[in-house]
Amino acid sequence: MIKYIFFDVSGTILGKPILFQKINEALNTFGYIISLDEIKYKHKLLSEIIHFPDRTDVEFYNYFNAELLRLLGIIPTEELLSAIFENCTYLPWEKFEDSKVLTEIEIPIGVISNFNGTLKDKLNQFFGPVFKDILVSEELGIAKPKIGFYQKALDTIGYDASEILYIGDSMKLDIEPASQLGIKSLLIDRDDFYKKSSYKISSLNEILKYI
Repeated sequence: MIKYIFFDVSGTILGKPILFQKINEALNTFGYIISLDEIKYKHKLLSEIIHFPDRTDVEFYNYFNAELLRLLGIIPTEELLSAIFENCTYLPWEKFEDSKVLTEIEIPIGVISNFNGTLKDKLNQFFGPVFKDILVSEELGIAKPKIGFYQKALDTIGYDASEILYIGDSMKLDIEPASQLGIKSLLIDRDDFYKKSSYKISSLNEILKYI
């Protein structure tokens, strides 16, 4: 029986949907016409490979965006990287529409995320005090996808792995390590990128049938 649900944050309950449009606008300015679907897909693939630090900066994003441009068949230049960064920095977080289901869950819920200490205030602004625990990598001193991150989360809440349901959007950072500890894991895949995955759900609303 599931007694507790953990959620990832970025890409799972919060996102920046305008990001891809802003990347595309910068590309268009330099004469590159690429579909939003291709940008989103390759951005997702790259996010599975490159580790995001708890606190990002212009150096990290220039590195990430240079690799994204290469995946799109574009040679990165300082001018293009600067344009993408200027278009995309400080974009607002938004909660996904299907995150409304959080208010329908009658067992304790929490968050585990590669993030810094500002996350608690962000989540409270969007959802109010619905999360029993908010555990972030900066404070735990260890980050996903290390198994120790998930073990620390289990130790904190005091439930057995078999009693936990975990929802995330990354096979590498979320599903694989959590599953290795025996945590029931679901992959939120709203864009149908992982067509063959046995872990996937298309909407957070599907969680209710697992509890």
